[in-house]
Amino acid sequence: MTRPPGLSARIKLTLSYVALVLVAGALILTIVWLFLLRYVPDEPLFTGTGFAPSQRDLLRAFAPPAGAAMIALLVTGAVGGWFLAGRMLAPLRLLTQATRRADTGDLSTRVRMKGRRDEFRELADSFDGMLQRIESQVEEQRRFATNASHELRTPLAITRTLLDVARSDPDRDVDDLLDRLTAVNERGVELVEGLLLLGRADRGGFPQASVDLSLLAEDAVETLLPLAEARGVELIVRGDETTVSGSAGLLGQVVLNLLQNALIHGDAAEPVTVSTHRDSGAAVLIVENGGVRLDPAAVATLAEPFQRGTARIRRSDHERNGLGLAIVSAIVGAHGGELTLAARSTGGLRATVRVPAGVRPSS
Repeated sequence: MTRPPGLSARIKLTLSYVALVLVAGALILTIVWLFLLRYVPDEPLFTGTGFAPSQRDLLRAFAPPAGAAMIALLVTGAVGGWFLAGRMLAPLRLLTQATRRADTGDLSTRVRMKGRRDEFRELADSFDGMLQRIESQVEEQRRFATNASHELRTPLAITRTLLDVARSDPDRDVDDLLDRLTAVNERGVELVEGLLLLGRADRGGFPQASVDLSLLAEDAVETLLPLAEARGVELIVRGDETTVSGSAGLLGQVVLNLLQNALIHGDAAEPVTVSTHRDSGAAVLIVENGGVRLDPAAVATLAEPFQRGTARIRRSDHERNGLGLAIVSAIVGAHGGELTLAARSTGGLRATVRVPAGVRPSS
């Protein structure tokens, strides 16, 4: 926005100080007039003790030094006001410089204002925190765009390669080609649907309803029972009724993604457990699986888009596209909750979802 030039804040504050001094001086002179000079006679008096000056005499004697004092006060107010305004507005200059650097794209800039806490330093600290969050989000979006482009390009490149090979092979097996193209296409469709679901969760605006997480857990277990049987993994579901307010479809996707992630990356020798309970006004869902010991630093990044941990090395038929935990984190955040991933001491992963509990429905 282009604005016409105006007086700077420093000049305005200086003029305010001068005006304050002028008003204070005029108020003092008015008080002197009202409570002293008005009671002095207009004509000089001669008494037995001597000469008493009149009101006019006092005014002639008082006016020049009073005027000089007022001029001195105004000059002092202007100089002192200019100096004090500069000192007071110095933090704002630092904020302005940092804002201009950030406006040019340098999101790593910080004010880092020193000194004890006051209004300006609270503003500077809030500004630094805001820039830090923006920088983190921009970097996350940049990584997301890069990874998404790579993941979307992969099925297209595979499709092109399959078609080029089939075109140059006169003895090509059409049925095998169609099966492979179908598999690649399904993976691409799954990726796009995951991106759309992630964007929907980030935007929010979904309808609210009373949802029982324990019922969603049972539904997810039934849905993924064939996968668990194929992998030889035992599924254990337990817990109490835990009602929250939110989207049944999105929260169901949370349970499904966590359970599928546990089945894919877990150890077949250990069961996958799903439990729900209430804790301090929150509904808690916990999904645990066994497996190898995980690096806590790597676990902290699993909820980022396109992170698959050790599964980046090998992909199975049931493996998803690296968006599963990212979708879970986005959906839980949109419901005012929190997703916590922790490496188990015995190996494997524990995923804990905490969502503000809703009103328990009446039976």
